[in-house]
Amino acid sequence: MLGGIKMKVAVVGATGMVGNVMLKVLAERNFPVTELIPVASQKSVGKLVEFKGKSYPIVSMEDAIAAKPSVALFSAGGGTSLEWAPKFAEAGITVIDNSSAWRMDATKRLIVPEINGSLLGSADKIIANPNCSTIQMVMVLDALHRKYSIKRVVVSTYQSVTGTGVKAVQQMENERAGIVGEMAYKYPIDKNAIPQIDVFTENGYTKEEMKMVNETKKILQDDSIALTATCVRIPVMGGHSESVNVQFNKPYEVSELKTLLSQIKGVVVQDDLENALYPMPLTAMDKNEVFVGRIRRDESAENALNMWIVADNLRKGAATNAVQIAEYLVEKNLL
Repeated sequence: MLGGIKMKVAVVGATGMVGNVMLKVLAERNFPVTELIPVASQKSVGKLVEFKGKSYPIVSMEDAIAAKPSVALFSAGGGTSLEWAPKFAEAGITVIDNSSAWRMDATKRLIVPEINGSLLGSADKIIANPNCSTIQMVMVLDALHRKYSIKRVVVSTYQSVTGTGVKAVQQMENERAGIVGEMAYKYPIDKNAIPQIDVFTENGYTKEEMKMVNETKKILQDDSIALTATCVRIPVMGGHSESVNVQFNKPYEVSELKTLLSQIKGVVVQDDLENALYPMPLTAMDKNEVFVGRIRRDESAENALNMWIVADNLRKGAATNAVQIAEYLVEKNLL
């Protein structure tokens, strides 16, 4: 129990898809929760949430602040975070926010604990959790950048419907059952691939694609990295997949690079071609690690490499990373 420490923990957005997984991860990792404070929309106030064999009533934002939790895990959307995270912070509560609201704020830390947790201090009261597709990519890229110096990255994503939420999962299940129902997407998702995640920006890229570009540079602390992304929604559950092409400034050997990847905490190398072992959403589902395989030299460019990276977007891409940030804060006595 992290040295016997005990604390009140708020989960804002507790009834949502990520909020549900946050509760699971807090329980699985035995985070020192003495009192859970689940928060959701006004219509959910009073309903019960189960956590480690106990029932806790959902409360309002105001009541959550009044309860003075040590930390609040937010997964309730950008608008909610912009309005309420500062109010929690003003009350001395540390907020770990899963939305895009604070990620590119120059005054806020954008944290993947294995990479840049050391940046955190006790003054950081609003901490941003990166985008799901960014987290799994930088978990692999960080060590490679430090060793070989990344020049350019080209990434194409194949993202799970769970990244959109319950409504999207229901749309896909309805389509597979032949049921006409509410649409999360403009188009059918079953038997389809939709090359749009979030809205388009003026440069023709979507917000999701620009998140990957900007967040990667901030997390790796290097604006010189050239990165371009194409993000696609596909009809799967279990996790996001990414085809990542990296060009380095320095030469590398594939065997040495694979050894380096196998030593990264939280990364699992699945790269056994003889036995057709490689990462897939089906096998990444409900796991906290990031999986990488199909590691091979790009023979069309100097010092270039191709990889396939998969992770459960609700776990390391969201809930697990947020809980790991909280764990780091506890371990370093920053709460």
